[in-house]
Amino acid sequence: MAPPADDWFGKAFSKAWKDKAEEIGRFNLAIFGKTGVGKSTLVNAIFGTEIAATGIGEPVTRSEHLYLHQSGTLGVLDTRGLEVGRDNAALISELKDYLHGMRRRPLTEQIHVAWYCVRAGDRRFEPTEAEFIRALHELGLPVILVLTQVPRAGTRVHPDAEALAASIAALDLPIVDGLIHYTMAMADEFTGQTAYGLQELLDATFRGAPSGVAHAITAAQRIDFDRKRDRAEVAIKAATGAATTAGASPIPFSDAAILVPIQLAMMASIAVTYGISVERSTAASIAATAAATTAGRSLVGNLIKFVPGAGTAVAGTINATIAGTFTYAMGHAWLRVCERLARGELRMVGGALDSDKIHRVFLDEFKVQATRRKIP
Repeated sequence: MAPPADDWFGKAFSKAWKDKAEEIGRFNLAIFGKTGVGKSTLVNAIFGTEIAATGIGEPVTRSEHLYLHQSGTLGVLDTRGLEVGRDNAALISELKDYLHGMRRRPLTEQIHVAWYCVRAGDRRFEPTEAEFIRALHELGLPVILVLTQVPRAGTRVHPDAEALAASIAALDLPIVDGLIHYTMAMADEFTGQTAYGLQELLDATFRGAPSGVAHAITAAQRIDFDRKRDRAEVAIKAATGAATTAGASPIPFSDAAILVPIQLAMMASIAVTYGISVERSTAASIAATAAATTAGRSLVGNLIKFVPGAGTAVAGTINATIAGTFTYAMGHAWLRVCERLARGELRMVGGALDSDKIHRVFLDEFKVQATRRKIP
């Protein structure tokens, strides 16, 4: 059983995580294409395997041909029982009804982007597929056109794929950026094929989607850690500023009640941004903050030494400096933990979290960041 302090912190962090996840919302992707083009493989390559684990999802129309799979900050709308190119009229009719109803809902519940996938090996693009893409555009959905399973030698894609892309481009379809994206979602050791095109597809998805869901896309995707880090830095900067302001008020630093919500919200935002589940990030945060408590006492003592004559008159200034530095270092140390967790590290054999390693990683980074930060 966890000690009372850990139990309290775990519950507080869990609530902060859920609040932040609700604030960030969900990115909803519609994905279309003929059977066997590799839609699930492509989604899983960029967003992870959570969607595949959810089964067939929930039907969203009375006809039960449209299904929305939901997993955290990602939703994927797929079709079942109807074939693009053969059942266009039925699909478009259902989509029209669904999208019309959605537009009265909050942004996080709307469909934001559609991927239309064509397998390069099929070497053909039907006129009915072009009609479907134009219909999606008329419904107000930004459409990204993706060629899947495209072989590549060096930097050149297969000539048949180039010919297929050229024939599609000649149709002047209403697609995002006017681009056709070549992809290979999974590497193949036997043929020597490497995965490629995923980052470019993700970039196009950001460009096509409303800016209001950019944070949700950042949290949902699993391939662009620079975007995750940039988002986390924003949360750290905001929390550091808020903590500095709070610390400047005439309260003793030991009475940290006013700082705890700021730091919890920061940590929760970073965990959601890195796609760490509430259960795993809560357990990791308990291990990490145990290190922060020890480091914090040392940090406070060391900072006070550099303020000659520190007393009641300058207590607010000292507290502001300590609060800001402590929160800044804490945020960057937690970012480091979350990034390593998101990369599949910091686990023991069997998949359980390695609490001792999390403790060491957090404490080492905390000390580095606390020493490095320059206080204005």
